[in-house]
Amino acid sequence: MKYVVVAGGVVSGLGKGVTISSVGRLLKGCGLRVTSIKIDPYLNVDAGTMSPFEHGEVFVLGDGAESDLDLGNYERFLSVSLTSDHNVTTGKIYRSVIGRERKGDYLGKTVQVVPHITDEIQSWIERVAKVPVDGTGKEADVCLIEVGGTVGDIESSVFFEALRQFQFRVGDANFLLAFVSLVPVLSEEQKTKPTQHGVRDLRSLGLSPKVIFCRSSQVLEEATRSKIGQFCHVPPDNVLSVHDVNNVYHVPLLLMEQGMHRIIARELKLESKMELDSPDMKGWRELAERMDSLTEVVRIALIGKYTGLTDSYLSVIKSLKHASIACGRKLDIVWVEATHLEGYAKEDEPQCSSSSTSSKTNSAATNGNKRQKTGDEDRVTRAQYDDAWSKVKDAHGVVVPGGFGLRGFEGKVLAARHCRENGVPYLGVCLGFQAMVVEYSRAVLGLDGANSAEFEEKSVNPVVFFMPEIDKENMGGTMRLGARDTTFTHKHKDGTGSVCQVLYGGAETVSERHRHRYEVNPDYVDRIHDGGLRFVGRDGDTGTRMEVAELPRTEHPYYVGCQYHPEFQSRPLKPSPPFHGLLLASCGMLDGYLEERKGVKAA
Repeated sequence: MKYVVVAGGVVSGLGKGVTISSVGRLLKGCGLRVTSIKIDPYLNVDAGTMSPFEHGEVFVLGDGAESDLDLGNYERFLSVSLTSDHNVTTGKIYRSVIGRERKGDYLGKTVQVVPHITDEIQSWIERVAKVPVDGTGKEADVCLIEVGGTVGDIESSVFFEALRQFQFRVGDANFLLAFVSLVPVLSEEQKTKPTQHGVRDLRSLGLSPKVIFCRSSQVLEEATRSKIGQFCHVPPDNVLSVHDVNNVYHVPLLLMEQGMHRIIARELKLESKMELDSPDMKGWRELAERMDSLTEVVRIALIGKYTGLTDSYLSVIKSLKHASIACGRKLDIVWVEATHLEGYAKEDEPQCSSSSTSSKTNSAATNGNKRQKTGDEDRVTRAQYDDAWSKVKDAHGVVVPGGFGLRGFEGKVLAARHCRENGVPYLGVCLGFQAMVVEYSRAVLGLDGANSAEFEEKSVNPVVFFMPEIDKENMGGTMRLGARDTTFTHKHKDGTGSVCQVLYGGAETVSERHRHRYEVNPDYVDRIHDGGLRFVGRDGDTGTRMEVAELPRTEHPYYVGCQYHPEFQSRPLKPSPPFHGLLLASCGMLDGYLEERKGVKAA
């Protein structure tokens, strides 16, 4: 097994995840099998209980692990399926060591950071690197390892010590350390001191990089490259420019043009296993160039509560981009804060619920939980309210992604109603799916007070309720998580089949990833289903859990909701079917696509 480790310095957020994913994409193009590990030095066992505002989205893996969003980058770029163990955290390592100590596995020895914690990290890496991830059942040739944070952080010091030891454990020919650094441009001059100091800090830990990736707004100048090579003890050819490009899909091509694959082949003695002269990057190049060439715009309104940090919806954004590329359209995501759709506060008056479309929508909003004013920072102005609804009305399509908590839920319900009544393509994911159910129950079926028990525990019509088997006391890892089967079981009243099923290639059963504690209440399923919002997809185990809801296309161009999260399995060259359907409908291309797909069955 060969190991490529990527660490970063100077500042966080330089794009280590994209860089290492791009290296992996290039290696796959050279004929190698690749796997990836992310080291997160925080004490949390996983990312499941972290706020999206603090850490971005929680990426759910197939085995149900709640992981760092960088594992999503790895899966999308490398077309692999990772596991819980591919995300290493300080919490997991210490939990493992303490668990073994409690069982007496250390035979009475004093358990210490060195060697017990560092040995556990090394053993973890070696074990996980051998896990097949590409569906072939074969071990990878190269394991990519990203160390989160920056060199010099106290919390990551034990991991760097473990990696210092690891380089001798596996041998120099099997270990390549790369360093991602910032090269700022000040007074039109590229500055090398941050990189020099970062490498110095890394060398002080007993680790010397063989490759340096220089992040900059401009192409790295030859003089800058030579200076960094000279002062950081690496050949100038191993100092690579990772400058700003039009889209991230250019990064693997950028690295290929600078010979990164040849550097790896030389340093890790892989020349005989790699296709060095003509790596298979044709499809990837076409993807990157096609994205650059798109001019016709499709506007999608993304309605959420974490809109202040776009990384909170990273997989949703990527899924929309994958789908827009497949449709040949340039994506324009319009961010809409869900609370701004609920109403606006007048001077000295409480927050009110209001409608963008009709007085009926206002009654629908007040039918459930009202958003309470908690302070001036929560007050929505008339200008914010009008702007939010203007964005929704101007969009070609709307997506309401998952989330937790009351704030903004009524705005999502109002958005679902606007789309249903006005024929606007709509995709609801997880909570967005539940908002569809609540809205339809209130406005169409006349179920007064219909709501989710998450927001109104004593609702007279709890059309969404807490799943009975879920732990109410502990939050971490206790939801319905991971890949589950959904079977398409029902047609629409008019005899037409599920549009979602057609988008999946006519498959009878599909596997998608889940992350939720609440679901459609079985007591209301028949009433809602027979009332017109058809639950066409249900769980593959019992058939009692609602997974996909639709309106027939004779009533609406595209009104689809899914309890699962399809965004987690979207890939650049294979967009997620529900998102692809949303973009097709938003571009006016869905009819033609469905006509072409008639009679096509999934492989």
